[in-house]
Amino acid sequence: MDEEKLKDFRKILEERLETLLKEAGKTVAGMTAGRGSFPDPTDQATLESDRSFLLRMRDRDRKLILKIEDAINKIEEGTYGVCEGCGEEISEKRLLARPVTGYCIDCKKEMEEEEKLRSS
Repeated sequence: MDEEKLKDFRKILEERLETLLKEAGKTVAGMTAGRGSFPDPTDQATLESDRSFLLRMRDRDRKLILKIEDAINKIEEGTYGVCEGCGEEISEKRLLARPVTGYCIDCKKEMEEEEKLRSS
């Protein structure tokens, strides 16, 4: 992959990382600011349910942040866009759809089929 395309992917990854980190900051600020208790147990339960849902979403974001950081490291190491399964180049179309991917579409399909067989 040429330098210009790598710069474009790095920019995409860094922008997504920045967005995720801002959202995480908002979540922390929001959870520490509104700590009041409600006299109605139903309202309290709703608040706790909403917080639990938000924390699950942020945990997914945390995992994505790690993948983004890994992809940026791969750009720096010169291994970005190379499939971890077969060593072939990952198509640009796939990288545009999922910039954090480490596998070409064929290897990923194979992995998913194997996983499906193990779980059945």
